[in-house]
Amino acid sequence: MSGQPVLTGVKPAHKVFPEMDKKTIFHAGPPVDWSEMCGPMRGAFIGALKYEGLAANDEEAAALMDRGSIEYGPNHHHSAVGPMTGIISYSMPVFEVINETYQNKAYCTINEGLGEVMRFGANGPSVVARLKWLEQVLAPVLDRAVERAGGVNLKNIIAQALAMGDEMHQRNVAASLLFYRSIAGELAQEVNGRSDAKEIVEFVVNNVQFFLNLAMAASKATMDPARDIPHSTVVTAMSRNGGDFGINVSSLGSRWFTAPVNMPQGLYFPGFSEEDANPDMGDSTITECIGIGGFAMGCAPAVVNFVGAGSVSAALQYSRDMGEITVTRNPNLPMPNLNFLGAAIGIDICKVVETGILPVINTGIAHKKPGVGQVGAGIVKPPMQIFVDALKAFVKHEGL
Repeated sequence: MSGQPVLTGVKPAHKVFPEMDKKTIFHAGPPVDWSEMCGPMRGAFIGALKYEGLAANDEEAAALMDRGSIEYGPNHHHSAVGPMTGIISYSMPVFEVINETYQNKAYCTINEGLGEVMRFGANGPSVVARLKWLEQVLAPVLDRAVERAGGVNLKNIIAQALAMGDEMHQRNVAASLLFYRSIAGELAQEVNGRSDAKEIVEFVVNNVQFFLNLAMAASKATMDPARDIPHSTVVTAMSRNGGDFGINVSSLGSRWFTAPVNMPQGLYFPGFSEEDANPDMGDSTITECIGIGGFAMGCAPAVVNFVGAGSVSAALQYSRDMGEITVTRNPNLPMPNLNFLGAAIGIDICKVVETGILPVINTGIAHKKPGVGQVGAGIVKPPMQIFVDALKAFVKHEGL
């Protein structure tokens, strides 16, 4: 709760990850083999290899993966997170967020916007072109604007946005505009006189999910100092790779406890149904770990219909119930719709198993075929088995 995540810049991935080279790719979720990856994840890997110039087409990219020529692993192993497929490759720009209280850093890519995007497995020419634009045009401008601003305190934006109807996982309208306001003057200085000034500004302003990736990096920077605390049963990360749902527990370090991921329950866009959907994926569940996202659904009445939560009263009840499985409530993140009750923070595996209440997560639903994109939104819960397994491992670890 004392963490202060501050955006300090936007840097190329290879500049902030010394372990990364051109043939390295990070992905969302717990570890998964290439042969076991879901369609969107495979599509995103193929797209990343084309983006990096390592493959001319899909077949060459797949052959590189088949031969084991590419090193890959979870974002969470590198203090990073990414939405949906969560791909981070060598040239991609990432937000750099420092937790000023503990001096640890966390990273996340820039949100690509809607439509055909790599986070949903798209990998065509337009996807690669947009990524190159983010790398070569937007990222350097944002980096200089953030530097001019002296950094941006993301915790303050999150707290304000909760009071304005966001929950920061599926609804980021207010947060994205608050972020723009925080750098508007500096951004204007950077784009002054440029022929592409309108394109740059409108990308930040019109992308209603722009702040999602910032919220994820802020959440990761906030949770990482809670890792490796002796005797602690607090969940430090939740994540999905389209096949497995995994959690880390503080006293058990970086060990993953996994089980097959559930299908989200929600609403589908016209023309799509559950038969089209991919099982849940992405690192964005790190937001629920700090008490936002599904945990703060009671703050976001407008998101209720979008994720199929049923009613505003049901959303309020979700936010109340999450207090039953967490260590405490965070007064720094008050929820106005619940009489300013603090967001529930610190998921405790003991309380989850004891109460039978599972964390509630707001999520987007991806099509199972790579490149189709988002087909809906809903609510998903982790499999109870991972909390049972983690508690058994904790008991053994403690010698109880």
